[in-house]
Amino acid sequence: MKPDLAVQLLADVLWNALIISAPLLGVTLVVGLCVSVLQVVTQVQEMSLTYIPKIVAAVLVLVMFGPWMLKRLLAFSASLISGIPSHF
Repeated sequence: MKPDLAVQLLADVLWNALIISAPLLGVTLVVGLCVSVLQVVTQVQEMSLTYIPKIVAAVLVLVMFGPWMLKRLLAFSASLISGIPSHF
């Protein structure tokens, strides 16, 4: 295996991981920020108020974007596995 191939494969893995996780991380970040602003404005410091909306948002994102995420992951895995013979 060539060193540049290993670097390219690592870059592809990291890029796909970023793209696949971006919707989930982005939505939970926005929901967490909104809840934090709400807590500062209302001065309500309830711990469950920080977790419950993020969990609900994460579940909704996984329901909506789950098939796309799985399809992208399977396509990347299939291309990676089918390319194994050409790497050696």
